Amino acid sequence: MQIRGRFAPTPSGRMHLGNLLAALLAWLDVRSTGGELVLRIEDLDTQRTSRGLAGQLMDDLRWLGLEWDEGGLKPEYMQSYRTMYYEEAFHILEQQGLIYPCYCSRTERMASTAPHRGDGAVVYSGKCSHLTAEEQAELERRGRHPAWRVRCPDLIVALEDGNCGPYAENLAHDCGDFIVRRSDGVFAYQLAVVVDDALMRVSHVVRGRDLLYSAPRQTWLHEVLGYTPPEFFHVPLLLAPDGRRLAKRDHDMDMGVLRERYTPESLTGLLAFYAGLLDRPQSVQAKELIPLFSWAKVPKNDVVVGSP
Repeated sequence: MQIRGRFAPTPSGRMHLGNLLAALLAWLDVRSTGGELVLRIEDLDTQRTSRGLAGQLMDDLRWLGLEWDEGGLKPEYMQSYRTMYYEEAFHILEQQGLIYPCYCSRTERMASTAPHRGDGAVVYSGKCSHLTAEEQAELERRGRHPAWRVRCPDLIVALEDGNCGPYAENLAHDCGDFIVRRSDGVFAYQLAVVVDDALMRVSHVVRGRDLLYSAPRQTWLHEVLGYTPPEFFHVPLLLAPDGRRLAKRDHDMDMGVLRERYTPESLTGLLAFYAGLLDRPQSVQAKELIPLFSWAKVPKNDVVVGSP
């Protein structure tokens, strides 16, 4: 079966060095096997994203030589145009009795008494899962607008990540019932990404290690919806010297600045060094890295970077 990968950025700002590392590795993963790469625009939250930023993002990828085979600014590859598919999946979950409304505020969800994962993330307590119809009506009368959660079973979901190795979670205890539709009606990332990966026939998902925790719940959602889960490859995060994870707000490491300081070849060489493909930064074209690529070389732990 031909490998189909995807790069799925959110156009809410310029890409930073960490985004570029994930993009390069996703590109190399498919190019090294003769596969195909889909560029999906994850603009679910139209208040935070823009078509202009998506176009800029595409220009930055082309500047680095990371071309894709399909996708981009076409409605069928932009999440803001794909609500009908998420609606269909939502109804399938609803028919299985897996969906319920949650009226908890952010303050209530984040309360110190709430269960927490080992990494500090809050595990939803299930407070709203047993509300009666009368209790729901009263909350709505008081102006509460519910988000919608999916009921997670007491089930251990184990997977073999292509870079990080074995990973498992008990959905009920380590994950908890998670939101699939926000209170403003926007579908949540966890549902949308599963539907899109399935319908776009994505077989390999390459993304940052901060999303490893999502893999078990997404694997389970794929199976519940009748899809085949993809293989996951979670790549190291790039950290600033003070230990901060790089983010789009770190403008000293975003593409606006990086394109002024580097040529495409020198920036690609720096990324290849962080990816474990070169023993030192040196100018190189992305296509020259294809024969050098192997997941065995890619670090499993996060990487501290200096000032670009």
